Amino acid sequence: MRAFRFTAQLPDLVAPAKEWRDAVAQVDALGFDTLALADHFTGGYQTEPFVALAAAAGSTTLRLQTAVLGVDYRHPVLVHRMAATLDVVSEGRVELGLGAGWMRSDYDAAGIAYDTPGRRIERLTEQITILRGLFTGEPFDFKGEHYVIDGLRGVPDPVQRPHPPLLVGGGGRRMLRLAAREADIVGVNANLSAGTVGGEAAVLDVGWDSMAEKVGWVRDAATAHGRDPDDIELSMAQWLLHVSPSAAANQAVLDKVAGRVGVAPEWIEAAPGVLVGSVARCVEKLLELRERLGITYVQVHAGPRGVPLDAFAPVIAALVGR
Repeated sequence: MRAFRFTAQLPDLVAPAKEWRDAVAQVDALGFDTLALADHFTGGYQTEPFVALAAAAGSTTLRLQTAVLGVDYRHPVLVHRMAATLDVVSEGRVELGLGAGWMRSDYDAAGIAYDTPGRRIERLTEQITILRGLFTGEPFDFKGEHYVIDGLRGVPDPVQRPHPPLLVGGGGRRMLRLAAREADIVGVNANLSAGTVGGEAAVLDVGWDSMAEKVGWVRDAATAHGRDPDDIELSMAQWLLHVSPSAAANQAVLDKVAGRVGVAPEWIEAAPGVLVGSVARCVEKLLELRERLGITYVQVHAGPRGVPLDAFAPVIAALVGR
């Protein structure tokens, strides 16, 4: 059984830059394994992930994860060059997170055509093939429906071989089957094909029954493609997190969220993507997450819009090496 790893996602670039670097240093000091940055143009996100992760590389020992790159925001040749360069700069600490894109507001604001999920997944499939080809360091040719590569040699050579670990995240069957075939790390999420997040439907899609079905898709697809499902690391973001010794404060959080999405507070508290309660309760929930679903790579949002890092640190400390 895999040991736990923890990712902190810092969505906001804090100015002045020293404050942001201090926040990164705190993530490192409190026991997190990985610094992750999302890839959005809207929704309050301010940071381009590759640039910010490169800035963080010299001041931290954390692994550096793109979580995750929108398929339509960069050409795969550029994704390869940026990821390989960052892997060299960081001396082999990159985790390359890839996704099919989902946030409709990003596409609308940037004037990018918002194709069907199936078409975006087709592009992502081609991108992964191109990335693998470029990471060989040999001249690479590819002719697909969406991209054409003509004898391009991918440089620089990354430190991690054959390439940085690939993380592919998704919430639908087709996306998770692709992830099971291609990824080292699979992020199991809500199905966001509607282009927005929130509401009862999204919450119910990451309940225990739905998550068990999603993990089943991953395991079945891995087996069908000749992979051992246990070789795939499963990741999940905690969409609601509040760590406090105060039962009243924790209940208030649950009641507020339950009222907003129309789900019973008890259901919210028990859901696999929710850590609300004391340190002991949060540790108990994460052990249950691993036991029932095999999920061991846990992502939380840190910084101004997320959980106070000091409050979550005892949870990490209790699970180090377990």
